[in-house]
Amino acid sequence: MDELKIFGLFDSSSVTVSDPGLKRVINLNAKLTLNSHGRIKLDPTRSKVNVVERLINLLQVPGSRGKKHRIITRWITGKKYRCAKIVIDAFKAIEKRTGKNPIEVFVKAIENSSPRDEVTSIEYGGARYPQAVDVSPRRRLNLALRHIVNGAYDKAFNNKLTITEALAKEIILASENSGESYAVSKKNDLEKQADAAR
Repeated sequence: MDELKIFGLFDSSSVTVSDPGLKRVINLNAKLTLNSHGRIKLDPTRSKVNVVERLINLLQVPGSRGKKHRIITRWITGKKYRCAKIVIDAFKAIEKRTGKNPIEVFVKAIENSSPRDEVTSIEYGGARYPQAVDVSPRRRLNLALRHIVNGAYDKAFNNKLTITEALAKEIILASENSGESYAVSKKNDLEKQADAAR
C-alpha cells in the first residue's frame, strides 16, 4: 500500500522536529484532506490538529491585525478550500525552488521563527515593570505560525507578488534563518526585548 501523503502530494513521514520544545505540539500526521471541521477544537493544546491545517486556518482569519487597519482579509473568511489551494501552490513552489520536501522546509521555518523568551508586565507596588518570561511550546508555535502568515500578507499587500508567492518566499526565508523574513525578525525583536528586561 502507498504511503499516505498530505493532499496526496507531500510526504510527512520522514520529517522530524529537531527542536525538543516543539516536538510535542507539532502534529505531522498525514491525512489526505486536512479538514477537521472543528471536531477537535476542544483539544486544549491543539496538538491533534495538523500543523499545515493550522496554517490554512490562519490564512482565513478575518479582520485586520491588532488595531492597525492596514491589511484587511475579510473577503477570504470561510473560504477554506481557497486557502488550502494557496498553501498547496506555495508548497509546490517551495519544492521547485529548494528541491527539498516542503513540509520539512515548513517545519524548519517554524523552528527558526518561534521565540523562546518574551516580555510581560508585572505590577509591584502600584508600578508596572517589564519582566522576561519563557514562552510555552504551544505559544511558540502559535506565534511562529501567526508571524509567517503576517509576513506573507505584508509581502503581498500592494505588491506584484501574489499571496502564494509571498507565502512560499516567507517560509523559505524563515527556514534559512534569514533576517529578511518577517517571522525571524519578529522573533529576534521579542528576544532582544526580553534580554533588556532581565
